[in-house]
Amino acid sequence: MNYFRNKIKFFIITAFLFSAVMTVFASCGEKKLRTVDISITKADGSVVMVNSEVAETDEQRQKGFMERKNIPDGTGMIFVFDADQILYFWMKNTPTALSIAYIDSSGIIRDIFDMEPFSLASVESTVSVRYALEVPKSWFKKNGIKPGDKISLNF
Repeated sequence: MNYFRNKIKFFIITAFLFSAVMTVFASCGEKKLRTVDISITKADGSVVMVNSEVAETDEQRQKGFMERKNIPDGTGMIFVFDADQILYFWMKNTPTALSIAYIDSSGIIRDIFDMEPFSLASVESTVSVRYALEVPKSWFKKNGIKPGDKISLNF
């Protein structure tokens, strides 16, 4: 009887330790993106700031805001590409409504679109651009940011 109790205790302790180790390893694999403060200069000269995570690798760009349920107001994610190109974004596995600004290599916002959660519809830039900035839906509108406004490129 004592033998079986010891076996059960050993099994429970081993399962607990295995679970703890796997949790640690899983969290180590998720690297936090670096953040930058991006200033957006509007046509009237006023400046609006947004604290943005920087997605600059293929893996980071592919993941984006997927699985994120809360994106605080005043925050976003800037997607940095190596060359100007027509960009396509979608909302697969993204539960939070977003707005996206497509930005050319000189920092000028060329397009702003709203995107719906989990949509597989492709949202395409109208011209070749270098960057995309995602923020909570309607954040650009609430802050009076429009195509033609300029972002700082110091990231």
